Amino acid sequence: MPEFNPEQFKQNEGNNINPLLNQKKSSKPNPLAGHFRQAKIYITLPSGGKYYPENSLEMTETGELPVMPMTAKDELALKTPDALLSGQATVDLIHSCIPNIKNAWGMPSLDIDACLIAIRMASYGEHMTVSATAPNTKTPIDYTVDLRQILDRYSNAKFIDTFETQDLVVTIRPLTYKEFSKVSMQTFEEQRIFALVNNDKIDEDEKLKQFNTTFNKLRDITLGMVINSVVSIKVGDDVVTDRNHIVEFLENTDKAFFKALSDHIEVQKKEFQVPPMEVRSNEQQLEEGAPETFEVPIVFDQSNFFA
Repeated sequence: MPEFNPEQFKQNEGNNINPLLNQKKSSKPNPLAGHFRQAKIYITLPSGGKYYPENSLEMTETGELPVMPMTAKDELALKTPDALLSGQATVDLIHSCIPNIKNAWGMPSLDIDACLIAIRMASYGEHMTVSATAPNTKTPIDYTVDLRQILDRYSNAKFIDTFETQDLVVTIRPLTYKEFSKVSMQTFEEQRIFALVNNDKIDEDEKLKQFNTTFNKLRDITLGMVINSVVSIKVGDDVVTDRNHIVEFLENTDKAFFKALSDHIEVQKKEFQVPPMEVRSNEQQLEEGAPETFEVPIVFDQSNFFA
């Protein structure tokens, strides 16, 4: 065993308060390289690699991407509230653990949950514990979720990007993760303002004014999300791709068309959301008034999913 050299330690301590910040790439091969983390599982993207911007995805010949477990640095980053809220922590995590994805901000949002599940499995195994309280009871109980079953479900999910209504053929796309994060942050901010306004200390007229402002902003967020999802609209032999024409049409179309479009987008979104887990109540829960079966929501919130 090499002898401990206090002078060398003292010198290193003074020069490298944070060794990660001062790290320089060595010209010599690292003898520890054989012990670096390796891919634990492989994932087939629900999108099949479609909808990615150019040069943002390095697809393999098999279509399966290697997924590595998290590093200590990755896990610490997930405990940073601002990075979680903005989506930056998720982007950094995907870049670290699924390096074939070069631009996670530009990836279709429908791939996000599958990637997070795969990273979770590679890091902690195929099972996850969720806690839930049965209806009419007070005591929460832990349930085990099989993440492999959930991940396999994505292989059968299909994003239908065209539909026809009122003699128009509409082509849509999933929002990018950056667009999705922006919508989430805007919605969160408006809901926060709504909660602050909804108290007895604010004058009723001012409260009504703030409520109307918040509702209008939430409406615009929803409209913008739908508009951004439309790629083209075919009318007769013409295919309209001009963004100004599409926006003008969607702002002036009738309610029936816009509802059909919104419903189709919502159905596609739900296709890639994890359904709740149905569980059976135990004897104690039944005695307390719980139904025989009930649903436990499985929420993949980055702030607790990796806890």
